Amino acid sequence: MCGRFTLTINENEIVDHFKVSRVEYELKPRYNIAPSQTIAVVNGSSGRRVLEGYRWGLVPFWAKDIKIGYKMINAKAETIQSKPAFRHLISTKRIIIPSDGFYEWKREGKDKKQPYRFQIKSKGVYGFAGLYDEWKDPDGETLRSCTIITTKPNDLVANVHDRMPVILDDKKADIWLDPDVQDKEKLQELLSPFPAANMLSYPVSAAVGNVKNTGSELIDEIPLNSK
Repeated sequence: MCGRFTLTINENEIVDHFKVSRVEYELKPRYNIAPSQTIAVVNGSSGRRVLEGYRWGLVPFWAKDIKIGYKMINAKAETIQSKPAFRHLISTKRIIIPSDGFYEWKREGKDKKQPYRFQIKSKGVYGFAGLYDEWKDPDGETLRSCTIITTKPNDLVANVHDRMPVILDDKKADIWLDPDVQDKEKLQELLSPFPAANMLSYPVSAAVGNVKNTGSELIDEIPLNSK
């Protein structure tokens, strides 16, 4: 799964990288992004790319309670075309979720888990493949929420965890955001593990496990067996 990530790159870099036409979400550096928070997404469904803010944790349009979103922060690539919450979204409700790093925890012994941060080798911004939906609350207000698609891990991530988020290179991201592409099989082919050779990882403080901790020190590399 992907349950925490970072986005510390400035707005101009994100706008340039993803060819964003309009910005409707205020960005600031974030070092411990967690489920249920509002996160930056790039939506290209209108034919122009817009940077917006969506709640992380998908609430399907048919849901009776917003709390269902806590169970839908991720969607498995292998089952998105069969799960009721996701199968109608891949054709027309695709987004990119900008990131410059994600965290996973490796179990060490019975009680300890060591967090690691994963990045692409350039240490720059990239995009997770995501899906979104629109839900109306009892007062008629519309909520846009999203999920990050995950896949089997590459060799680097497999040392720590059995899943990883789908990272799209620039070519794949362009296809994913193209509203004219609706062929589900073509889109499914994009959801493969990012090459391990193009990634790096390092251990970080266990403090990242607490959502209340949000400082830049969370992305600092630490010696193993330290706190």
